[in-house]
Amino acid sequence: MKVGEACNRDVVVAEPHTEILDAAKLMRAHHVGDLVIVEMRVGLPRPIGMLTDRDLVVEVMAQDVPPSEITVADVMTSDIVTVPEDLEIWETGERMRQHGVRRMPVVAADGSLVGLITLDDLLELFTESLDTMTRLVRNEMRKETQRRKP
Repeated sequence: MKVGEACNRDVVVAEPHTEILDAAKLMRAHHVGDLVIVEMRVGLPRPIGMLTDRDLVVEVMAQDVPPSEITVADVMTSDIVTVPEDLEIWETGERMRQHGVRRMPVVAADGSLVGLITLDDLLELFTESLDTMTRLVRNEMRKETQRRKP
């Protein structure tokens, strides 16, 4: 399965000039812990950063910085790792491991934002796959036992 098929396409985004307080309100309103920071280029949103609820705590609240004085650009992680939408799911997990990240924007060939994939998403997909394989093995064992009754 390709990551573009599995990713969450309902991504909450913000722009770098967004005030940090507005970004926090956006997270709260949408019940998310992260925002993909985008820059519009040729009418398409291109990911340029990530902002997490942890960033808000560590970089704003814990530093006693007045939220009205800073923007998303001041706090966001700008060296993000993206993943092309045609990459296989297992390769996506490997890329997360290599880069030590828990979430990655999924991009089209032109670099525009397609969606977001998280470690939790991958774990759910892998768990479902393992469950399916386990059921197949059990079913085959049951059939074998029935065929070979003494």
